[in-house]
Amino acid sequence: MSVAPVVYEGVYGPYTVTGEHRREVLAYRLSLLLVALAQVALLVQWRWLGPSWCWPWLLLMAAGLGGALRWVHIYLVPLHRTLQLFWLLGCAGFGLLAYRAGAASMLPQLVDQPVWIWLVGPFFAALAGLGFKEFFCFQRPEAIGLTLLLPLLLFGWWLGLWSAPVASVLLSAQSLLLMVLALRKFPMPEEADLGDLSVFAKLAGELS
Repeated sequence: MSVAPVVYEGVYGPYTVTGEHRREVLAYRLSLLLVALAQVALLVQWRWLGPSWCWPWLLLMAAGLGGALRWVHIYLVPLHRTLQLFWLLGCAGFGLLAYRAGAASMLPQLVDQPVWIWLVGPFFAALAGLGFKEFFCFQRPEAIGLTLLLPLLLFGWWLGLWSAPVASVLLSAQSLLLMVLALRKFPMPEEADLGDLSVFAKLAGELS
């Protein structure tokens, strides 16, 4: 069932929220949920079957994060493009890791040789950037799982600060908080994720 367009008054004048806008919001939320589900599934499989064949979940995480970065509404275009670039660089890093170590050995190699974090790190930087956006815009406490726990985990592992049990706890906490963040998006009105579209129009006018 189609929803009639709704006109709102923004900072720089009226703007219209259409059905296409609402579909974009749904695509963003589903993409974020895909990242969360894939990461939880990866960790469950790793826990019970080992890390050797977890790489398909990484593909789903990459697809979900790419979709989320495609549909997310961020006022600052350079920041939006930077997060997309980080995603692309991180995916390339995972591709190189798969080429060098083999798909089945990607995660064991990443764990055993933390230097690989520098190549795949941009992927997680993009994910942490989404967490920061969610925290900045909505003050959702669960966004801390991406904004702080994820960088803390990766840098700590690279520096050798964490034991395997500590790293496992941090990663599990981050993945659960990401799931909470993704699920809590759906009851929100679509307008919350769209933001003030008059601001986008204003910025586009200034750049044209």
